[in-house]
Amino acid sequence: MSSGNFARAQRFISGVNHDKTSKPPSFLAIRSSQTFIIVVVCLAIFTDILCYGLIVPVMPFSLTEQASVPEDQVQQWTAILLACYNAALVVGSPIAGIYADHTSSRRWPLLLGLLALCACTLLLCLAKSVALLVLGRLLQGLSAAIVWTVGLALLVDTVGRDIGQAMGWVSIAMAVGLLIAPVIGGAIYDSAGYYAVFYIAFAVIFCDIVLRLVLIEKKVARQWPDGTEMLADDGTGESHRHVHNDSDDVQENKEETRIPQLLPQAEPQQSIRQPDSEGAPGAAMVHDAEARVQASDARPVAVRPHHELIKSRRILTVLLGVVIEAVVVRRYRRTVANPAYNCDRFAFDTVVPIHIKDTFHWNSTAAGIIFICVTVPAFGSPLVGKLSDRYGAKWLSFAGFVTSVPPLVCLRFVTENTIQHKVLLCVLLTLLGVFMLTFANTPLLAEMTYAIEAKEHRRPGIWGEKGIYGIAYGLWTTAFALGGTIGSIMAGYINAGPGWGTLTWVLGLWSALGAIVCFGLGPKGDEKMDERSRSNTPGASGVESVPESKAV
Repeated sequence: MSSGNFARAQRFISGVNHDKTSKPPSFLAIRSSQTFIIVVVCLAIFTDILCYGLIVPVMPFSLTEQASVPEDQVQQWTAILLACYNAALVVGSPIAGIYADHTSSRRWPLLLGLLALCACTLLLCLAKSVALLVLGRLLQGLSAAIVWTVGLALLVDTVGRDIGQAMGWVSIAMAVGLLIAPVIGGAIYDSAGYYAVFYIAFAVIFCDIVLRLVLIEKKVARQWPDGTEMLADDGTGESHRHVHNDSDDVQENKEETRIPQLLPQAEPQQSIRQPDSEGAPGAAMVHDAEARVQASDARPVAVRPHHELIKSRRILTVLLGVVIEAVVVRRYRRTVANPAYNCDRFAFDTVVPIHIKDTFHWNSTAAGIIFICVTVPAFGSPLVGKLSDRYGAKWLSFAGFVTSVPPLVCLRFVTENTIQHKVLLCVLLTLLGVFMLTFANTPLLAEMTYAIEAKEHRRPGIWGEKGIYGIAYGLWTTAFALGGTIGSIMAGYINAGPGWGTLTWVLGLWSALGAIVCFGLGPKGDEKMDERSRSNTPGASGVESVPESKAV
């Protein structure tokens, strides 16, 4: 390949403008558009969940036939493998977030996560020993940590004010992956054998590789002469939140990227967003660019931004809410396909399928299909996210947790193999899909961004030039994994002891606790009044003086 062709290929893949006289990469506007980036991030999350769930039904065979584990030790080793996955996810997520915040690109960490996913899938496919299976699970947890942490941070960098709506699309990708992965894995294993399951995984990974290589971040697209105009024509509302400074960025973009905003500046000297309602998350957060620079220069950057992050009331509330939501219902759909060999029978994610199997005498496929009732409502998540962008996350999440209490408790009445009880189960699962997985979950995803932006507005420059979205969503992923682990242990022991009826009451109480926690979301007192006073100031173009002691 000639040097010219090599340079064109490199420019096509990286999108970086090394030579100011070069032509922009092909399809630059499409590859850097908000819609395309959302699709890539959602597919990345879907791929991660799919590869996890596909392997669930074949893991017992892999242990007994591939790794020569005795039949009576299968349950023990499956639990150990799950623990390895969770440990890597919990430990790896903050590390991936810190790394993402200190690199010049979000795309390359995403590609690194994809390489880890390829390696772990190959190891799990070919492993002939328990040691290789453990290594494969560790890599799988690390891959999930990178994909979730960096993917969500890239989404925040991209979508502007519509972060809640974008997180709604993420919720759909999660729901579809959680539903179909174990069902497809079990069906393919039964009909085509062990290796055919991994063929599906590699096919999806290949598609993911192509899209991640094609993707160009918006900050990279702005390096090209027409990049800004093309992004404006995209109509997506590009966000400039702490996007990373690339060493090849043009000088004018360096000044632009240090100004945290919710939307691109269509007209640089004008405010471009007014609050939609009292206490809305984006209310009065965007002001004149020059005033923001002056305010940022006047106030020192936090020496330890990570410490400031974990001290934030709103951030801690989000993390606690995520733990509670994961404890209740988040993980139960991952192991529907083969509950008899599930990696941890001590979880709500297995208690429900096993209860269905024991009560209705359904096979694993039928038990998996019933959870379509939970998945279908998730397609309303973008609408809920849009409401969250307009009105804030507090009352939507509160409503989700509160209204989830009755269906959780009423699951105790599903005890007989009758058509009435089957219909009752479908109705209750549908209500849980609407309330818990849509109303409670989606606003919590977006509230992390709302809280960070609000604190940046009150104390400009607190997060530094690199920003802190990577570590923020790394902590979100860690909370997610911890909640699932707590729920797994708790639910199994309660179901094995006091029984199914007691378990439903306990889960209802957890949901009620989540509703109480939601009162910590959103701005409070003086913070809300400060936002209202700024938003009511005509032509406000500066940042009012706010005592630095007032933390969000």
